Amino acid sequence: MPISLVRRVAAGLLLGLGACTPYLHQHALTTQPARLGSELRTPAQWGELPVPLRKTVVAVYKFRDQTGQYKPQANGASFSTAVTQGATTVLIKALEESQWFEPIERENLGNLLNERKIIRSTRQEYTEQTGQPQPNLPSLLFAGVILEGGIISYDANIITGGAGLRYFGVGASGQYRQDRVTVYLRAVSTSTGKVLKTVYTSKTILSQQITAGLFQFVDFKRLLETETGFTYNEPSELAVKDAIEKSVQALVYEGFDDRLWVPRDTAALHGPARQAYLREKAENLNIDVLGRVQVPRRAPIALGLAGAAVQYRGDFAQPAQTFGVEATLRVALGETASLFLNAGQLRLAAGPTRNFFNNAYAYAEGGLLLRLLPRDRFTPYALAGAGATASTPLLGSRRVLPHLVAGLGAEYLLTPHLGLSLGADAHYFLNDELDGVVSGRYNDYYWGARAGVVLYLGRPRAARATRLTPP
Repeated sequence: MPISLVRRVAAGLLLGLGACTPYLHQHALTTQPARLGSELRTPAQWGELPVPLRKTVVAVYKFRDQTGQYKPQANGASFSTAVTQGATTVLIKALEESQWFEPIERENLGNLLNERKIIRSTRQEYTEQTGQPQPNLPSLLFAGVILEGGIISYDANIITGGAGLRYFGVGASGQYRQDRVTVYLRAVSTSTGKVLKTVYTSKTILSQQITAGLFQFVDFKRLLETETGFTYNEPSELAVKDAIEKSVQALVYEGFDDRLWVPRDTAALHGPARQAYLREKAENLNIDVLGRVQVPRRAPIALGLAGAAVQYRGDFAQPAQTFGVEATLRVALGETASLFLNAGQLRLAAGPTRNFFNNAYAYAEGGLLLRLLPRDRFTPYALAGAGATASTPLLGSRRVLPHLVAGLGAEYLLTPHLGLSLGADAHYFLNDELDGVVSGRYNDYYWGARAGVVLYLGRPRAARATRLTPP
């Protein structure tokens, strides 16, 4: 297909996308009617909580934003707060939906008391005018538990990144940013002032931007430029709502331990929903601040097999690309470091038709391998060591040639026991007799690019206990 036609097709697609962008989520120049607020937890999800024996009356005076954080902006300053200032209202709704608590009004208690005074005054006047006595107002409910806490942290840009590609004026790019909001919630006894339970939850907030554009001369003095894209910012209010609802759910289950509140069916104390919460709590011990699962992933013993593309560097000109095969054994010293033992065969050659130099070699080597991210499925690694290489047939005065090896690579675990490995290394010989010619200032060496599989035997060593047993 001619390049000009490709450019025209690309321009047409981008123009079409640009024209259709307003219709991806909302029609242009068309408003949307009001709707009910978005629900993050469906009644079925709240229904995972067991039915309480009785509801606990709780008071929430102020569950507020304690971060003092303003909304981050790329340029200039913003006087808008990063998170909602109405977290008390969000918490009260979450308490109602959980069906475990009976929240009472305390945030605007002054308004409630004033209204009760108006009612008493009105009834008293009516009684004086008609002589008909009016009933007294019922007493206000009092709470056995006060819920305190707030939004204590808003961390902006904990992860940022992006990628893009542009070729001949046609390109696309994407960027993302991740923020995080953290909520603490504690239950306090009104009779003793004792802090009964404290829980804390966090929620990430994702922002994404995707753009595509074309900047190209389609004809002499005719420039075509078009672009399209969209940006998505996860609402911070929904993130706060999700974190608060999760904290209420956690408070219910944590209260089972000290019998602060109990389910109607005592079997629910150890039921599937409670066990699921305990598993989540145990797994959370191995999740880092970026949300990555950090558990030992690799067993102490590993066997590997790799194929290699090899490039000779020595005293002969026109080095040829050749191939080899390698087997490896790794024994872990810890999560980060392993001892390795490699054995393999390869061929090195030089010349237009490999006629200058062409010989096969067998080698064995050992050393230390270090992983940069040992608890991730994907980890870069570096290795260094030494070994010996034997040539066949005999070249020069030495049959066994000592060498040093150093390399970089990466490994990805497909399953807990099977990984893919890709790396590059250099083998530098301690003498200049690899190719049978002693010449020049530098010893012989060769580069290798390797791809293979690694099989891990056994189970990873546990780094910490991850089982939580309810009392």
